[in-house]
Amino acid sequence: MFIDSAKIFVRSGSGGNGIIHWRREKYVPKGGPDGGNGGKGGDIIIRAEKQLTTLLDFRYKRRYIAQNGNAGEGSNKEGRSAENILIKVPCGTIVKNALSGEVLVDLVKHGTEVIVAKGGRGGKGNSEFATSTNQAPRICTPGEEGKDFNLELELKLLADIGLVGFPNAGKSTLISKISAAKPKIADYPFTTLVPNLGMVYFQEGKSFVVADIPGLIAGAHEGRGLGIQFLRHIERTKVLVYLIECTSDDLKNDFATLANELKAFNKDLPKKPTIVAVTKLDIADEALRKAIKKVKFGRGISTHLISAVTGEGLNDLVTSMWKALEKKKESRKADPEKRSTVYFGIPLTPF
Repeated sequence: MFIDSAKIFVRSGSGGNGIIHWRREKYVPKGGPDGGNGGKGGDIIIRAEKQLTTLLDFRYKRRYIAQNGNAGEGSNKEGRSAENILIKVPCGTIVKNALSGEVLVDLVKHGTEVIVAKGGRGGKGNSEFATSTNQAPRICTPGEEGKDFNLELELKLLADIGLVGFPNAGKSTLISKISAAKPKIADYPFTTLVPNLGMVYFQEGKSFVVADIPGLIAGAHEGRGLGIQFLRHIERTKVLVYLIECTSDDLKNDFATLANELKAFNKDLPKKPTIVAVTKLDIADEALRKAIKKVKFGRGISTHLISAVTGEGLNDLVTSMWKALEKKKESRKADPEKRSTVYFGIPLTPF
Protein backbone atom coordinates (compact mmCIF):
# COMPACT_ATOMS: atom_id res chain seq x y z
CA MET A 1 0.00 0.00 0.00
CA PHE A 2 1.33 3.45 -0.93
CA ILE A 3 1.09 5.98 1.92
CA ASP A 4 2.66 9.41 1.38
CA SER A 5 1.69 11.32 4.53
CA ALA A 6 1.59 10.56 8.24
CA LYS A 7 1.47 12.26 11.61
CA ILE A 8 3.54 11.07 14.55
CA PHE A 9 4.18 12.06 18.17
CA VAL A 10 7.76 12.11 19.42
CA ARG A 11 9.26 12.68 22.86
CA SER A 12 12.92 12.76 23.77
CA GLY A 13 14.16 11.42 27.09
CA SER A 14 14.81 13.56 30.15
CA GLY A 15 18.29 13.73 31.62
CA GLY A 16 19.05 11.81 34.81
CA ASN A 17 19.39 13.71 38.07
CA GLY A 18 22.71 14.51 39.64
CA ILE A 19 23.05 13.27 43.25
CA ILE A 20 24.52 14.32 46.58
CA HIS A 21 26.94 11.70 47.80
CA TRP A 22 30.01 11.57 50.01
CA ARG A 23 33.11 9.48 49.73
CA ARG A 24 33.12 6.89 52.51
CA GLU A 25 36.25 4.82 52.95
CA LYS A 26 38.06 3.40 55.93
CA TYR A 27 40.68 5.76 57.26
CA VAL A 28 39.27 8.59 55.12
CA PRO A 29 36.79 10.28 57.46
CA LYS A 30 36.32 13.36 55.31
CA GLY A 31 36.49 12.03 51.77
CA GLY A 32 34.54 14.91 50.30
CA PRO A 33 31.74 14.97 47.72
CA ASP A 34 31.64 12.31 44.99
CA GLY A 35 28.08 12.54 43.67
CA GLY A 36 28.02 11.74 39.94
CA ASN A 37 26.21 13.50 37.11
CA GLY A 38 23.03 12.15 35.57
CA GLY A 39 23.03 10.48 32.16
CA LYS A 40 21.67 12.13 29.00
CA GLY A 41 18.14 11.41 27.76
CA GLY A 42 17.66 9.71 24.41
CA ASP A 43 17.39 11.73 21.19
CA ILE A 44 14.77 11.24 18.50
CA ILE A 45 16.55 11.02 15.14
CA ILE A 46 15.06 10.77 11.65
CA ARG A 47 17.13 9.26 8.83
CA ALA A 48 16.44 9.08 5.08
CA GLU A 49 16.71 5.56 3.63
CA LYS A 50 16.65 4.82 -0.10
CA GLN A 51 15.33 1.30 0.50
CA LEU A 52 12.00 2.70 1.75
CA THR A 53 9.30 3.87 -0.65
CA THR A 54 6.27 4.58 1.53
CA LEU A 55 5.25 5.91 4.95
CA LEU A 56 3.03 2.87 5.55
CA ASP A 57 4.82 1.87 8.78
CA PHE A 58 3.61 5.05 10.46
CA ARG A 59 0.01 3.95 10.06
CA TYR A 60 0.68 1.28 12.69
CA LYS A 61 3.12 3.08 14.96
CA ARG A 62 2.66 6.76 15.66
CA ARG A 63 4.34 7.33 19.03
CA TYR A 64 8.10 7.38 19.50
CA ILE A 65 9.22 7.97 23.10
CA ALA A 66 12.87 7.78 24.16
CA GLN A 67 13.99 6.61 27.60
CA ASN A 68 15.29 8.91 30.32
CA GLY A 69 18.90 8.97 31.44
CA ASN A 70 19.81 7.28 34.73
CA ALA A 71 20.65 9.24 37.85
CA GLY A 72 24.28 9.68 38.86
CA GLU A 73 25.96 7.40 41.39
CA GLY A 74 28.59 7.64 44.09
CA SER A 75 32.30 7.53 43.39
CA ASN A 76 31.73 10.17 40.70
CA LYS A 77 30.01 7.64 38.48
CA GLU A 78 27.90 9.24 35.76
CA GLY A 79 24.45 7.80 35.18
CA ARG A 80 23.94 5.74 32.06
CA SER A 81 22.71 7.72 29.04
CA ALA A 82 19.58 6.46 27.29
CA GLU A 83 19.68 5.05 23.77
CA ASN A 84 18.53 7.20 20.91
CA ILE A 85 15.48 6.30 18.83
CA LEU A 86 16.09 6.18 15.09
CA ILE A 87 13.12 6.70 12.77
CA LYS A 88 13.71 5.68 9.15
CA VAL A 89 11.81 7.41 6.33
CA PRO A 90 12.03 7.28 2.51
CA CYS A 91 14.29 9.70 0.68
CA GLY A 92 12.19 12.69 -0.33
CA THR A 93 10.37 13.00 3.00
CA ILE A 94 9.61 16.45 4.35
CA VAL A 95 9.31 16.85 8.12
CA LYS A 96 6.86 19.53 9.26
CA ASN A 97 5.59 21.03 12.47
CA ALA A 98 2.12 19.47 12.57
CA LEU A 99 0.68 22.50 14.38
CA SER A 100 2.06 25.38 12.31
CA GLY A 101 2.81 23.58 9.04
CA GLU A 102 6.38 24.95 9.08
CA VAL A 103 8.86 22.84 7.11
CA LEU A 104 11.61 21.78 9.49
CA VAL A 105 13.80 19.70 7.19
CA ASP A 106 13.72 18.17 3.71
CA LEU A 107 15.39 14.75 3.67
CA VAL A 108 16.42 14.04 0.09
CA LYS A 109 19.84 12.41 0.29
CA HIS A 110 20.22 8.80 1.46
CA GLY A 111 21.72 8.53 4.93
CA THR A 112 20.95 12.11 5.96
CA GLU A 113 20.07 12.33 9.65
CA VAL A 114 18.46 15.07 11.70
CA ILE A 115 17.78 15.29 15.43
CA VAL A 116 14.17 16.38 15.75
CA ALA A 117 14.03 16.13 19.55
CA LYS A 118 17.22 16.37 21.55
CA GLY A 119 17.38 14.48 24.83
CA GLY A 120 17.78 16.44 28.05
CA ARG A 121 21.22 16.84 29.59
CA GLY A 122 21.95 15.09 32.83
CA GLY A 123 21.97 17.03 36.08
CA LYS A 124 25.17 17.76 37.99
CA GLY A 125 26.21 15.89 41.10
CA ASN A 126 27.55 17.67 44.16
CA SER A 127 31.15 16.89 43.19
CA GLU A 128 30.77 19.41 40.37
CA PHE A 129 30.20 22.21 42.86
CA ALA A 130 33.23 21.62 45.08
CA THR A 131 35.59 24.59 45.34
CA SER A 132 38.46 25.63 47.55
CA THR A 133 36.06 27.63 49.67
CA ASN A 134 33.15 25.18 49.56
CA GLN A 135 34.62 21.72 49.94
CA ALA A 136 31.39 20.06 51.06
CA PRO A 137 28.62 21.33 48.74
CA ARG A 138 25.20 19.98 49.50
CA ILE A 139 23.63 20.82 46.17
CA CYS A 140 22.95 18.99 42.94
CA THR A 141 20.79 19.72 39.89
CA PRO A 142 18.00 17.77 38.21
CA GLY A 143 18.26 16.58 34.62
CA GLU A 144 16.73 18.61 31.82
CA GLU A 145 13.25 17.66 30.70
CA GLY A 146 12.79 15.92 27.36
CA LYS A 147 10.92 17.63 24.53
CA ASP A 148 7.70 16.37 22.99
CA PHE A 149 5.75 17.53 19.96
CA ASN A 150 3.81 16.42 16.91
CA LEU A 151 5.36 15.99 13.48
CA GLU A 152 3.85 15.64 10.04
CA LEU A 153 5.73 13.54 7.49
CA GLU A 154 5.09 14.19 3.81
CA LEU A 155 6.66 12.12 1.06
CA LYS A 156 7.43 13.65 -2.33
CA LEU A 157 8.70 11.14 -4.86
CA LEU A 158 12.11 11.74 -6.40
CA ALA A 159 11.77 11.62 -10.18
CA ASP A 160 13.33 13.41 -13.16
CA ILE A 161 10.25 13.49 -15.41
CA GLY A 162 6.64 14.01 -14.32
CA LEU A 163 3.73 12.78 -16.46
CA VAL A 164 0.55 14.83 -16.11
CA GLY A 165 -2.76 14.57 -17.90
CA PHE A 166 -6.46 13.98 -17.58
CA PRO A 167 -7.75 10.58 -16.46
CA ASN A 168 -7.34 7.88 -19.10
CA ALA A 169 -4.92 10.00 -21.16
CA GLY A 170 -2.50 7.08 -21.49
CA LYS A 171 0.06 7.89 -18.79
CA SER A 172 0.15 4.40 -17.33
CA THR A 173 0.38 2.78 -20.76
CA LEU A 174 3.24 5.09 -21.69
CA ILE A 175 5.29 4.42 -18.56
CA SER A 176 4.75 0.67 -18.99
CA LYS A 177 6.19 0.89 -22.53
CA ILE A 178 9.24 3.06 -21.87
CA SER A 179 10.21 1.51 -18.53
CA ALA A 180 9.92 -1.70 -16.56
CA ALA A 181 7.08 -0.33 -14.42
CA LYS A 182 3.87 -2.37 -14.49
CA PRO A 183 1.00 -0.11 -13.41
CA LYS A 184 -2.64 -1.12 -13.60
CA ILE A 185 -4.04 -0.29 -17.06
CA ALA A 186 -7.71 -0.21 -18.03
CA ASP A 187 -10.01 1.73 -20.34
CA TYR A 188 -11.75 3.80 -17.70
CA PRO A 189 -10.90 6.99 -15.75
CA PHE A 190 -8.88 6.95 -12.51
CA THR A 191 -7.34 3.54 -13.13
CA THR A 192 -4.19 4.89 -11.47
CA LEU A 193 -4.87 5.55 -7.80
CA VAL A 194 -1.27 5.88 -6.61
CA PRO A 195 1.87 7.36 -8.20
CA ASN A 196 4.07 5.00 -10.20
CA LEU A 197 7.80 5.29 -10.80
CA GLY A 198 9.63 3.83 -13.76
CA MET A 199 13.32 3.77 -14.66
CA VAL A 200 13.88 4.61 -18.34
CA TYR A 201 17.13 3.40 -19.92
CA PHE A 202 17.95 5.82 -22.72
CA GLN A 203 21.40 4.61 -23.72
CA GLU A 204 24.23 2.76 -22.05
CA GLY A 205 25.07 4.64 -18.88
CA LYS A 206 22.18 7.04 -19.39
CA SER A 207 18.89 6.62 -17.55
CA PHE A 208 16.25 8.67 -15.77
CA VAL A 209 13.19 8.20 -13.56
CA VAL A 210 9.65 8.96 -14.72
CA ALA A 211 6.71 9.50 -12.35
CA ASP A 212 3.11 8.83 -13.41
CA ILE A 213 0.58 10.44 -11.09
CA PRO A 214 -3.20 9.87 -11.04
CA GLY A 215 -5.15 11.90 -13.58
CA LEU A 216 -6.15 15.51 -13.00
CA ILE A 217 -9.48 17.14 -13.72
CA ALA A 218 -10.52 20.79 -13.77
CA GLY A 219 -10.70 21.96 -10.16
CA ALA A 220 -8.17 19.42 -8.93
CA HIS A 221 -6.40 22.07 -6.84
CA GLU A 222 -9.71 22.60 -4.99
CA GLY A 223 -9.98 18.89 -4.18
CA ARG A 224 -12.03 17.63 -7.10
CA GLY A 225 -11.34 14.15 -8.41
CA LEU A 226 -8.28 12.92 -6.55
CA GLY A 227 -7.57 16.59 -5.85
CA ILE A 228 -4.13 17.67 -4.66
CA GLN A 229 -3.50 14.32 -3.00
CA PHE A 230 -0.70 13.43 -5.41
CA LEU A 231 0.27 16.74 -7.04
CA ARG A 232 3.10 17.11 -4.52
CA HIS A 233 4.92 14.26 -6.24
CA ILE A 234 5.73 16.31 -9.33
CA GLU A 235 7.11 19.28 -7.40
CA ARG A 236 10.61 17.76 -7.39
CA THR A 237 10.60 16.73 -11.06
CA LYS A 238 12.87 18.61 -13.43
CA VAL A 239 10.73 18.26 -16.60
CA LEU A 240 6.97 17.94 -17.13
CA VAL A 241 5.36 15.94 -19.93
CA TYR A 242 1.72 16.80 -20.60
CA LEU A 243 -0.28 13.92 -22.13
CA ILE A 244 -3.36 14.92 -24.14
CA GLU A 245 -5.63 12.56 -26.07
CA CYS A 246 -5.68 13.09 -29.82
CA THR A 247 -9.51 12.88 -29.79
CA SER A 248 -9.79 16.01 -27.62
CA ASP A 249 -12.12 18.69 -28.97
CA ASP A 250 -9.60 21.39 -28.07
CA LEU A 251 -5.99 20.33 -27.52
CA LYS A 252 -4.77 23.80 -26.54
CA ASN A 253 -7.58 24.28 -24.05
CA ASP A 254 -6.82 20.91 -22.43
CA PHE A 255 -3.17 21.90 -22.14
CA ALA A 256 -4.11 25.28 -20.62
CA THR A 257 -6.47 23.62 -18.13
CA LEU A 258 -3.75 21.24 -16.93
CA ALA A 259 -1.18 24.04 -16.69
CA ASN A 260 -3.61 26.19 -14.70
CA GLU A 261 -4.29 23.39 -12.24
CA LEU A 262 -0.57 22.97 -11.65
CA LYS A 263 -0.11 26.73 -11.27
CA ALA A 264 -2.96 26.94 -8.75
CA PHE A 265 -1.23 24.25 -6.70
CA ASN A 266 2.30 25.65 -7.05
CA LYS A 267 3.01 28.75 -9.13
CA ASP A 268 6.47 27.45 -10.05
CA LEU A 269 5.32 24.19 -11.66
CA PRO A 270 4.42 25.64 -15.09
CA LYS A 271 7.89 27.21 -15.23
CA LYS A 272 9.52 23.80 -15.54
CA PRO A 273 10.72 22.64 -18.99
CA THR A 274 7.65 21.32 -20.80
CA ILE A 275 6.97 18.65 -23.42
CA VAL A 276 3.56 17.85 -24.89
CA ALA A 277 2.72 14.32 -26.03
CA VAL A 278 -0.50 13.84 -28.01
CA THR A 279 -1.49 10.25 -27.26
CA LYS A 280 -3.45 7.38 -28.81
CA LEU A 281 -2.37 8.23 -32.34
CA ASP A 282 -3.26 4.68 -33.42
CA ILE A 283 -6.94 5.72 -33.51
CA ALA A 284 -6.34 8.94 -35.45
CA ASP A 285 -6.98 9.16 -39.19
CA GLU A 286 -4.78 11.12 -41.59
CA ALA A 287 -6.92 14.26 -41.43
CA LEU A 288 -6.74 14.34 -37.64
CA ARG A 289 -2.98 13.82 -37.69
CA LYS A 290 -2.54 16.81 -40.02
CA ALA A 291 -4.74 18.96 -37.80
CA ILE A 292 -2.78 18.00 -34.69
CA LYS A 293 0.55 18.87 -36.30
CA LYS A 294 -0.66 22.43 -36.84
CA VAL A 295 -1.35 23.02 -33.13
CA LYS A 296 1.26 25.10 -31.29
CA PHE A 297 1.29 24.92 -27.49
CA GLY A 298 3.79 27.67 -26.83
CA ARG A 299 7.29 28.90 -27.49
CA GLY A 300 9.97 26.34 -26.70
CA ILE A 301 7.47 23.52 -26.11
CA SER A 302 8.22 20.44 -28.21
CA THR A 303 5.24 18.38 -29.33
CA HIS A 304 5.24 14.65 -30.02
CA LEU A 305 2.54 12.52 -31.59
CA ILE A 306 2.69 9.09 -30.01
CA SER A 307 0.95 5.77 -29.69
CA ALA A 308 1.99 3.70 -26.70
CA VAL A 309 0.09 0.75 -28.20
CA THR A 310 2.01 0.62 -31.50
CA GLY A 311 5.17 2.31 -30.24
CA GLU A 312 4.92 5.14 -32.77
CA GLY A 313 6.85 8.23 -31.70
CA LEU A 314 8.09 6.76 -28.40
CA ASN A 315 11.79 6.81 -29.29
CA ASP A 316 11.60 10.47 -30.26
CA LEU A 317 9.71 11.30 -27.07
CA VAL A 318 12.27 9.54 -24.85
CA THR A 319 15.09 11.33 -26.70
CA SER A 320 13.33 14.66 -26.14
CA MET A 321 12.98 13.85 -22.43
CA TRP A 322 16.69 13.12 -22.12
CA LYS A 323 17.68 16.29 -23.98
CA ALA A 324 15.41 18.40 -21.77
CA LEU A 325 17.04 16.90 -18.67
CA GLU A 326 20.53 17.57 -20.01
CA LYS A 327 19.57 21.15 -20.85
CA LYS A 328 18.19 21.59 -17.34
CA LYS A 329 21.43 20.31 -15.82
CA GLU A 330 23.48 22.71 -17.95
CA SER A 331 21.33 25.69 -16.92
CA ARG A 332 21.80 24.80 -13.26
CA LYS A 333 25.56 24.63 -13.69
CA ALA A 334 25.58 28.00 -15.41
CA ASP A 335 23.41 29.64 -12.73
CA PRO A 336 24.07 28.26 -9.23
CA GLU A 337 21.30 30.45 -7.80
CA LYS A 338 18.73 28.27 -9.56
CA ARG A 339 19.72 25.28 -7.48
CA SER A 340 17.15 24.38 -4.88
CA THR A 341 18.23 24.87 -1.29
CA VAL A 342 17.85 21.86 0.97
CA TYR A 343 18.89 21.84 4.60
CA PHE A 344 20.42 18.65 5.93
CA GLY A 345 21.34 17.45 9.37
CA ILE A 346 20.31 20.59 11.24
CA PRO A 347 19.54 20.02 14.94
CA LEU A 348 16.00 21.31 15.36
CA THR A 349 14.79 23.35 18.28
CA PRO A 350 11.51 22.06 19.74
CA PHE A 351 8.38 24.05 19.13
